[in-house]
Amino acid sequence: MNPIKKFFQTIADLWSLIVGLQITGKYFCQRQVTVHYPRKEIDPEINKTYRGHIELVASPKDPTKPKCISCLMCVSACPSGCITVVKSKPPKLSPEEEQAIKDAEARGEKVKKPSAPKEPAQWKYDFSLCSLCGTCIEACAVDSIQFSNELYVVGTSRNDFKYDLLARLKSQAEKRGPVAESKPEAETKEA
Repeated sequence: MNPIKKFFQTIADLWSLIVGLQITGKYFCQRQVTVHYPRKEIDPEINKTYRGHIELVASPKDPTKPKCISCLMCVSACPSGCITVVKSKPPKLSPEEEQAIKDAEARGEKVKKPSAPKEPAQWKYDFSLCSLCGTCIEACAVDSIQFSNELYVVGTSRNDFKYDLLARLKSQAEKRGPVAESKPEAETKEA
């Protein structure tokens, strides 16, 4: 290698070292921002603004049931393919009920067959695939999906991040307690 070229290369290397040490020295004496988790936790006020994995919003009438109407807009909007929603099937009719419907149709009467419930049978979510883009939340017609504020999500395998959001919604409702206790709180907030 040319001695002149080697000299300038050495100066360039030293200059980048000096710049790096200046940045390190600048932040070395400042207050630490990192939170050392089990010894200290994040302030709950900051936790409210955190956008974690998605979760279902409970129905106002029954907190164990989601507001979801199984329209599958979230599934079609998700670019990551991390949402699986299975619609509920219509209830099975007894042979007598089926025969009564057939007889009524034969007479020319209009008969309303029982339809499937709107609530989903399954609502699965794979957080390990999710890019947290929020497209599913924007696409939801009834605002039944939201970001959770859960900071401390850990696992030892990919399966730990596959959630059944219907079961999660039910367990959250059980933790909050009976519905009768939550209604007075809502009334006092409105007043």
